[in-house]
Amino acid sequence: MFGDRAAEGATLESLWRSGRGAAGAAKSCQTVKISTAEAAVQARAAREAAVQTDQSRDAAPDFQQEAQVDYGSLLSFLKRVEDAVIKELNKNWKSRAFDGFEVNWTDQNETVLCLHTLSYPEARDQNLQVTSISWNATGSVIACSYGRLDDGDWSTEKSYVCTWNLDRRGLNPQRPDLVVDVPSSVMCLAFHPSQPSLIAGGLFSGELLVWDTSRREDPVLRRTGMTDDTHTDPVYQVIWVPDAEPGAHGRLWSVSTDGKILVWREERDGRLSLATGFAVVAQQVPRSTRLKKFTWGEAAVGITSLSFSPFDPRVFVVGVEGGCSLRCSTAAEALALPRPGGSVPLRAPAELAFSPQGGPVYAVSCSPFHRNLFLSCGTDGQVHLHSLLQVEPLLSLQLSKKYLFCVRWSPVRPLLFAAAAGEGAVHLVDLEKSSQKPALSLALGRGPAYCLEFNSRQPRLLAAGDAAGTVTVWQLSSDFTEQLPWERARLEQLASEMMD
Repeated sequence: MFGDRAAEGATLESLWRSGRGAAGAAKSCQTVKISTAEAAVQARAAREAAVQTDQSRDAAPDFQQEAQVDYGSLLSFLKRVEDAVIKELNKNWKSRAFDGFEVNWTDQNETVLCLHTLSYPEARDQNLQVTSISWNATGSVIACSYGRLDDGDWSTEKSYVCTWNLDRRGLNPQRPDLVVDVPSSVMCLAFHPSQPSLIAGGLFSGELLVWDTSRREDPVLRRTGMTDDTHTDPVYQVIWVPDAEPGAHGRLWSVSTDGKILVWREERDGRLSLATGFAVVAQQVPRSTRLKKFTWGEAAVGITSLSFSPFDPRVFVVGVEGGCSLRCSTAAEALALPRPGGSVPLRAPAELAFSPQGGPVYAVSCSPFHRNLFLSCGTDGQVHLHSLLQVEPLLSLQLSKKYLFCVRWSPVRPLLFAAAAGEGAVHLVDLEKSSQKPALSLALGRGPAYCLEFNSRQPRLLAAGDAAGTVTVWQLSSDFTEQLPWERARLEQLASEMMD
């Protein structure tokens, strides 16, 4: 029914090529020819002007023209909304939403930088320690004293006072601008508050000296000498106090563990003579405290530190070896118990004894922002916040498992203070942030930190001296140098709450 069969093939001739050829158009694509041209810019014309609004007379007609203002309609609108706008402005003016806000036009610095690490190689070779530091009246020069605060009799060992000008170009941290050789260990020093070249120091021997750093050959300007008026124990703090006499450099106060607080005046022959003095004796210390280190039959109460109230020049606070702080007055009239020697009778200044601490008090510091507050620290490792009006401390903050050798209020932040610790650290405590722990701890890592000082002229600078003979200078961040608008009120509130 089905079978195989081969059919012949069929062919169809293409006519489109011959048709295109007949029309004379030879093209490789179906689209028409594309015309192209090159140009440097898309616009046909260009011009330059200093600013977009600086139109000249031949400016292009399509530039934006000045807007036309209907001043009559604008005045009518302003009159219509005037009452409503003033009402809202008054409401905002009475609002307390932005209380405490203060515009700060300066750049914020959020980091703490170590600017300088200063030392005197010869002092370090003798294993001397930095016992005290001080900034001069301009805030550009820092001085340090070398000596020893550890155990032993170092009265015959040579020591030094060194100064560096931090603003000087080419500062060499290992080469002080001035080195003063001192025959006895220097325990403390203090620049004069208004005379940038004068610096006073107290020695292990009990003597006081005043140096003039502008006199390179012989910088010793005045000295007490070793007399019956001189301290018989090491001098642990010296303070300049302004003098009412015109032309005078001021009175120099000194305290010692011999229990005496002495006030010195300058003489023309280069001597410091005793003007007046006080003595703290156990028998006349108010009985609100029990001195642990002394029996009631012993007289002298060793004094380690002193701080004047910025609000009342008659009031000062001292820290004593017996483990407490004393509120004292320069107006005291009662004489201390008779003591042999001395050209001036000594008065008993103590008015109030504060609650004893766990060991000797090494430093006290009166607040520059509150008339009744002061800080103390010592061998118990705690900073105690006190009020001059009550015996018990308002606050005690444990900052060290060892000793605290120094504490200082910030000169610009009412709620900030710093403490030097035996672990080799400087703790910055901001009571606005926490009353339980430091806001920042700056590690030295070279033995105990013995002393520290804020720079009142350049508030960003903080310096500390350590047992390895090194002075470290930091630049503080804005968090630690800019006072908040409500900070004084907060300090007042904090003091009131704690006293209640």
